[in-house]
Amino acid sequence: GMAGGAARVLLAALLGALPAAAERELRFRPPAEAPVRLFTEPELARYDGQQEGQPIYLAVKGVVFDVTSGKEFYGKGAPYNALVGKDSTRGVAKMSLDPADLTHDITGLTEEELKSLDDIFTNVYKAKYPIVGYTSRRILNEDGSPNLDFKPEDQPHFNIKDEF
Repeated sequence: GMAGGAARVLLAALLGALPAAAERELRFRPPAEAPVRLFTEPELARYDGQQEGQPIYLAVKGVVFDVTSGKEFYGKGAPYNALVGKDSTRGVAKMSLDPADLTHDITGLTEEELKSLDDIFTNVYKAKYPIVGYTSRRILNEDGSPNLDFKPEDQPHFNIKDEF
């Protein structure tokens, strides 16, 4: 239909900016494994939504999501701003913005809270927001050595849903 044609024309215009060899490269190269970015707590804290024009990051279960597209939820003065710039796994599990819950620590959560955490992790965060990296706690062992069991999360596709 028309829409497909228009999209192809646009794509051709964008690709026209690339030399033919580069275009071939792009077309035939399998997607490279993106390097895994590790965030320390102070690094993650820089992406707390307070700076206009800076990305906004939030970690859940040690996975760092770019939630900038949800500025109305996570930006400065927004309802969930307390969650960003840190690993807020416990807060997400308990649906709590209490500063004591804004931590990676899930000790003592109920079965129901853990199930809720997994649901929100998969159906809100992984479905809506790109993964940009992982907290050092997720990638490293206590002693700072690499955690050999670490596997990057798969993120096959996004589907835009309203926030919980």
